Order: sequence, then C-alpha cells, then structure tokens
Amino acid sequence: MKETRPTSGKILLALMSILESKSKLYDCLFLDLFAGTGRVGIEALKRGAGKVYFVETLKSRALEITNTIPSEYKELSAVLAIELRRALNQLIKRGLVFDVIFADPPYNEGWNKTLVPILERNHLLLKDDGVFIYEHFSKESIDYSTWKLMESRFYGESVLTFFSKEKSE
Repeated sequence: MKETRPTSGKILLALMSILESKSKLYDCLFLDLFAGTGRVGIEALKRGAGKVYFVETLKSRALEITNTIPSEYKELSAVLAIELRRALNQLIKRGLVFDVIFADPPYNEGWNKTLVPILERNHLLLKDDGVFIYEHFSKESIDYSTWKLMESRFYGESVLTFFSKEKSE
C-alpha cells in the first residue's frame, strides 16, 4: 500500500480560508476525492459544510476515515470505498450535485493528464456556480482545455488550482 501524502496544514488552512472568503464552504455539498486520511473533508465539516462525501479506493483507508470522523459529523458524511470512476457514476445516479469538488491524487502517477477530463465527462456532479480544486505537484502540467481556470496558488512544490464549470473561450 502506498503511503498517503496528506494535504499539509498550511495548504489545508489556505484552502479553507479561500473557500470561506468565496462563500463556498458553509452548508455546501463537498466531495473529497482521493480522500486519503480524510483530513480535508473533516475540516470542511468542522467549518460548516452541509455534507461531505469521501472517495477513497483503499478499503483500509476508507475505514480509517470513517473511524476518524467526529461523532457529531457522522450523519453529515459518507465514505465510499470504491474506484474513482465507479464512485463518480454512483454519485451521478444518486442525483448529487456538489458545490465543491476537491481532489488530491498521488503525485507523478499520471492523474494530471486524466483527472480533469474524467471530471469534465462527469460535469453533472458540479453545480454551475461550483468550484473544482485540484491539488497537484508544481512540475505537473494539467489538461484543462474545456474548463475555466480561475487561479492557481503555489505552496512550495504543491499547487492548488481552481476551476469553474464555465467553458474556456
């Protein structure tokens, strides 16, 4: 099993601050892809997210997330222990549409070329005024030709890149 690379405290605080400043966090429907330790989604719950869905392929990590979620937030969360594409299909079938989608896939494993197109094909998961945030390695380029790049913020070798559903012109 690969080691998790949890979002650093500095990036986590910056992310939450940005989302709060854009009024995107309170009472939102939040999707945490490649959830790992669940730290990002749990922090979103603590800061007022309405409900958080965690997607983590590895069942052992998904169980750890379930056990880490504070009891007062259990009813506001759901942990899916399935492969990413299957999870997205399941969420679409449930009719869920998210205000915020956050993804922090493993660095240097090719997700920089495939994740954004996968989400573009599953665009129904993001509200029209929603935001998709992708945490990635600064040396990885991302193919986002059909989504609007809002901004990128650099934190050492990690980057938070924000996209909106609006098509690029």
